[in-house]
Amino acid sequence: VQLQASGGGLVQAGDSLRLSCAASGRTISRYGMGWFRQAPGKEREFVAALRWNSDITYYADFVKGRFTISRDNAKNVVYLQMNSLKPEDTAVYYCAASSTSYYYTDVSRYDYWGQGTLVTVSS
Repeated sequence: VQLQASGGGLVQAGDSLRLSCAASGRTISRYGMGWFRQAPGKEREFVAALRWNSDITYYADFVKGRFTISRDNAKNVVYLQMNSLKPEDTAVYYCAASSTSYYYTDVSRYDYWGQGTLVTVSS
């Protein structure tokens, strides 16, 4: 599975962005999917995840109510809608796929990773 994240950019605080993670090589309809982020000088951290059939989603506390993860299995794409962005959301955002179909917050539980897309939020 190859994952390609896109949609990052430079925005102002309070703006919105939608990140996309397009998969190729194999359908991800049975994969659990997650989004992580890594700010300069910091470790990669969990942002959001959902199970293969989207019935369960899970969010880091710092994005609850602002970010929404979703997927379109027909298009083999996972999204991260980010609203009310804050300067502290500035990071490289990565999508990841878990072949176990479940969702996880631990980076080690994911088998495939995209290359990341940079989100910069100015104050």
